[in-house]
Amino acid sequence: MALDLETREQLIDTVARFVAERLRPIEAQVAENDAVPADVIEEMKGLGLFGLSIPEEYGGLGLDMEEEVLVAIELGRASPAFRSVFGTNVGIGSQGLVMFGDDAQKAKWLPGIASGEIITSFALTEPEAGSDSAAVQTRAARDGDFYVLNGAKRYITNAGKASLFTVMARTNPDVKGGGGVSAFLVPRDLPGLSVGKPEKKMGQQGAHIHDVTFDHVRVPVENRLGEEGEGFKVAMQVLDRGRLHIAAVCVGVAERLIADCVAYASERKQFGQPIASFQLIQAMIADSKTEALAAKALVLDAARKRDAGANVTLEAAASKLFASEMVGRVADRAVQVFGGAGYVADYGIERLYRDVRIFRIYEGTSQVQQLVIARETLKRGG
Repeated sequence: MALDLETREQLIDTVARFVAERLRPIEAQVAENDAVPADVIEEMKGLGLFGLSIPEEYGGLGLDMEEEVLVAIELGRASPAFRSVFGTNVGIGSQGLVMFGDDAQKAKWLPGIASGEIITSFALTEPEAGSDSAAVQTRAARDGDFYVLNGAKRYITNAGKASLFTVMARTNPDVKGGGGVSAFLVPRDLPGLSVGKPEKKMGQQGAHIHDVTFDHVRVPVENRLGEEGEGFKVAMQVLDRGRLHIAAVCVGVAERLIADCVAYASERKQFGQPIASFQLIQAMIADSKTEALAAKALVLDAARKRDAGANVTLEAAASKLFASEMVGRVADRAVQVFGGAGYVADYGIERLYRDVRIFRIYEGTSQVQQLVIARETLKRGG
């Protein structure tokens, strides 16, 4: 159920102040230490950020898609590593359970996810399965009241802190593609589950990804999400929502970069005047503003359609494609506007330039989004 307008505005204002007053001042510290401080994470829990998309009956805020998008835009104004702390709880780590879980599964896990006591991860990507998500090779063999999982997952966000994984595994090796894949809720403490060391990354220091290995992990049958063979459907529906969330974060980062460019260009002087007075600087700002406005309109339109019950697989993919490519261009222009100051670490522009590069890769690369958009457009006949 959507929030009333006053409550929605209060929530957005609270998040905006938290971003401005608590998160942005410590961005450099988080990047240097590769960690978000524990006290900040506790504040995130207190604000309900871990449960944005969890139904109210399970302790979450129960935001609809439009509300979640508006909050995500505000969160995008700080380094993306902050959002990543709870991003899997809001999106891909919890939504399979929200959409496909039975009453017992929801009652067992969702309250802890909403409070932040439980951190979730979505384990789909493998060494030979990423963009080709139907090529999952991790095996789940039925053995009485259990499934025995064997395999490895790669680049799994928040795996180091996760206590619950949504795992895609092949239950029927005779069925090629997504039809042989099922989804499972796998607690971290099950014997045989191990998590590798965090990977060194180009950007988003403070957010961590790991390999996850399953060596004869026995998962109770009641931990399966939906029916056997529905895992690919679970993954795709989860990604529809996740792609809209990521697109909204891209809009927020772009808006932050544009504001930084305007402030810097208004102060920085060359040839005796602020560089904001030069038309070629203005052109970069104008292009960035126009693209950010277009992305925001696209994301909000798709979110409203999803809330109205429409299938938004095409619109979610288009939003993610356009917004993630857009913020890359905006970040590149920001480095150019800042000049030498944009290339050194003091101003944080080079950090954001590196941070936003991943948006064109995770939750479906730009090329996968193009394939989805084309396929869905052909289905619809134009």
